[in-house]
Formats: sequence, C-alpha cells, structure tokens
Amino acid sequence: RFQACVYFASVFQAMSCGIHYLASVFMDVTPNFVCGISENVSSVLFYNSSKSSIEDIWTLWTSTENYIVVQLENGEIWELNQCSRSKREVSLDLAYEYKGNKSIYSCSDGFLYDDTKWKSTVVTQWDLVCDREWLAKLIQPTFMLGVLIGAVIFGDIADRLGRQRVIWFTSAGQFVFGIAVAFTFDYYSFVIVRFLLAMVSSGYLVVAFVYVTEFVGIKARTWASMHVHAFFAVGIMVVALVGFLVRTWWVYQIFLSIATLPFVLCCWMLPETPFWLLSEEKYEDAQKVINIMARWNKVSTPCKVSELYSVQQDDLVSVRTGDNDTSSTKKHNILDLFCNWHIATRTITVWLIWFTGSLGYYVFSLSSVSLGGNEYLNLFLIGAVELPCYIIACIGMDRLGRRNTLIPFLILSALICVLIMFIPQDFNTLIILANMAGKFSIGVAFGLIYLYTAELYPTIVRSLAVGSGSMMCRVGSVVAPFCVYLRSVWIFMPLLLVGIMALLSGILTIMLPETLGKPLTNT
Repeated sequence: RFQACVYFASVFQAMSCGIHYLASVFMDVTPNFVCGISENVSSVLFYNSSKSSIEDIWTLWTSTENYIVVQLENGEIWELNQCSRSKREVSLDLAYEYKGNKSIYSCSDGFLYDDTKWKSTVVTQWDLVCDREWLAKLIQPTFMLGVLIGAVIFGDIADRLGRQRVIWFTSAGQFVFGIAVAFTFDYYSFVIVRFLLAMVSSGYLVVAFVYVTEFVGIKARTWASMHVHAFFAVGIMVVALVGFLVRTWWVYQIFLSIATLPFVLCCWMLPETPFWLLSEEKYEDAQKVINIMARWNKVSTPCKVSELYSVQQDDLVSVRTGDNDTSSTKKHNILDLFCNWHIATRTITVWLIWFTGSLGYYVFSLSSVSLGGNEYLNLFLIGAVELPCYIIACIGMDRLGRRNTLIPFLILSALICVLIMFIPQDFNTLIILANMAGKFSIGVAFGLIYLYTAELYPTIVRSLAVGSGSMMCRVGSVVAPFCVYLRSVWIFMPLLLVGIMALLSGILTIMLPETLGKPLTNT
C-alpha cells in the first residue's frame, strides 16, 4: 500500500514532464499571414473573390505563394505578400493580375495573421516570421538542450543531496517556471524561462525513475519503471485536450502548468528512499521510513536497520581481510565503455538505439500536428498509442527476451517509415494510422532500452552506461525538431532519416547478447 501511494504520487508529476516537453506544438504554430498595412482598406481581392475585409479571405488561402490585392480608401492599390508588399504605380481598376510597374516595400507596419484557429501564438505575439522565422524554429531545440543539461545536473545532485529534496525542488520549479513562461515580456525572456523549465522537468523525470525503482520491489520493478513512460504519454494527451479548448498561447500555458498543482502542494510529504539514507549512513532516518512503511503495509515485525548494518559490516570485514586490493577500488570513467573491441561495439550499438529511439519518438510526436485532419486528435492518438505499447514491451521482455523484442520492433518501425512514403497524401486516415503504428513500434524500443542497457553492463560501469545512453537520448531529442523542419525540404525527409537509423540499429542489435534470465555481471 505504501509503495503504491508513493509510486502513483511520483508518476503523476511525470505527466507534467510530458506536458512541457510537447507544449510547444500548439504554442509556436505559424498561422497564415501577410504584410500589414496601416491605412484603411475599402475592398479586398483574392483571385476571383472580392471581400470587404482581409479576415474574410483566410478561408480561401491555400498556399504561401498567394498574395492579396487591397484597395485603400485613398484609391491606392497594394499587393500584400507574406514577407513584402508592393504598391501598384498605375491604379486604374481593382484586378488580381497586374503587369505594370510596382514599388516593393518591407513589412514595416507589421503583419496580419489568420486568427480563425489560434487567437494568439508566440509567433504572432513577437512576429517570428520571414527574417525572424529562425527564432521560432529555435524554441523546441533550446528546450531540449535544457532537458540534456538538467538530466546531468539534477542526476548528480540527487546522488549528493538525496532524491527527496530534488523531487521537491524540481516539481515546485516546474510549476513556478511553467506559470512564469506565460508572463514573459519578449522572445528572449520566453526562451530563457523555457530553458529553465526544461532543466527542472528533465531533472524530475530522471530522479523520479531512480526514486520509484528504489521503493518498488524486484517483482514489480520492470512494470513500474516502464509505466513511468505511460504517465509521460498521458501528459501528451493533456496537451492535445488543452490545446483544443484554449487557443491563446499564454492562457494555454497557465492551464498546462496548473494541471499538476495537487502534487506540488503535497510532494513535501514524500519520504527519502531508505537506499539513499543507508548509503549516507543515516541509519536512524532510514529506520523511521521503514517503520512508516511497516505501519502502512500492516507488517507486524518491521526489519531492523541495525541488524542489516551489522551483517553488512561483517561482510565488509571479511572481504577486506580476504583481499587487500579491493579496498582501493578503481575509479571508472567513460573510456571503460570502450576498454576492448567487444565492449566498444556493444556501447556504440546501445548508444545508437538510445539516439534512434529518442529521435523517432519526438519526430512522430512533433510532426503529428502536420499530418492533416484534426491536429488535436492526431496528437491525442499519438499519446494514447503509447499506453498499450509499454504493456506489449513488458510482456515481450519477460516472454521473448530483451533482444528478441527489440530487433523486430526496430525493423518494423523502419518498414513503417518506408510504407508511409507510398501512401497517397489525400489518404489522411491511413497516414495517421501508419504514424500511430510507427510511434507504437519505436515506443516499445524506447521503453525497453533503459532496462536492457542496465543488464548489458557489469556493476562497476552500469550507472555510467545508463547515464551515457541517456545523454545520447537527449542528443536525439535536440536533433529531432531540426529533423522535423526538414519537411520543408522534402515532406518525407524526417521519416527517411528515422527509417535508416531504425534499420541500422535493428541490424546491429543482432550482435548484442540476450540478458533474460541471466545473472547481472560484476566485472
């Protein structure tokens, strides 16, 4: 009962990590737009359609190559493009086609945006279009860079100061910085506060994995650690729901940030893990936590830390007297993951799987809103499809083995990427289903690699292996937004890159050993 309460409280906050990681998909949307004009407009022409205001034209707008012809009250006729405007020198009659001379001007009067779908986004707020478009494209990569740095910093702090304090700080930080993002006054303050939000969100997710693993017993550890991902996926579904209901970016951000407020109010009640307390020799504190656990779980005879400690001391003495060399243990570093050809190829393969898993996960998630149809439903389904994929991963890991589950799902995701390229663009439903299948198969591989990496390496470098793999995962998440932007070069370019990486990873995984039912190695 105690472990269940601690587990569900901790993973509930993992939802907010999913929320903030994917929040930008509706926050930095670029709607249709044209150059603004300060004078009053008397009539508007778009091809053969004549309207009284520019707002009425957006339903007819089909391409960025389009332009709008407007006649001002003073008789001047202007052509409004996306990044420039031109004044017709001879303004006899209002016609769409014009072969005469034009004077071209910059968009000094700002821009006019289509607000039929989104009332306000960060792009419309700070005019992140045309020569400032690259600033909009940096929003998600800078967030993911914060995720990378936060994972490193807070993982280390949690080992030094304890899991409980980091969970308190990062969960409060997510709420504070999440609200602060909505009240930023310019683009640069927005990016900086989002960077800090990324650090605490990533820090929470990393430490929550360790925290729940140290509380949950061995028999439920695989399922418990895997389903932290499931709550992250629920966060993605919340983003889709709030995005559908709220169309102003700063109100949307506030609603997303208060979604996990209940946890922030009660997270101070979470105890420190007995494992960390014992490692820091805080035996009395560890005993208090164990006594609370015993009371909750109705255990009449709780274990005594002093008895465990005396056994450990006896073991330590016997080890030290048996072999003097072990007292001066060697410090290990990243080079130990490349100590020989056998281990080096294993490390490169594992890093590639981490990178591919993260790249595929975020490419499928971030590009879901560009698939056509209802973008809110697309993102909701892309999140929902993760829930069964972790159940399949757990069953496959326990029945077929780690490697035998990983290989087919990596190769399957590569095949799905190729399949999507051959589906005609007007088959919207089929494209969305294929993307869901791709996210499902890459999600199985992504969820499985955490445990598989831990089992592939000996105790002395296990944390180092998982930590370095996690770093490659963060690199994949930084690259993913840039990969999605390659849609402007060729619509299938992101899928082609993910497909190639997934196929290569799947083939290299054949060389890895199976670890199901094998004891963990120590050397």
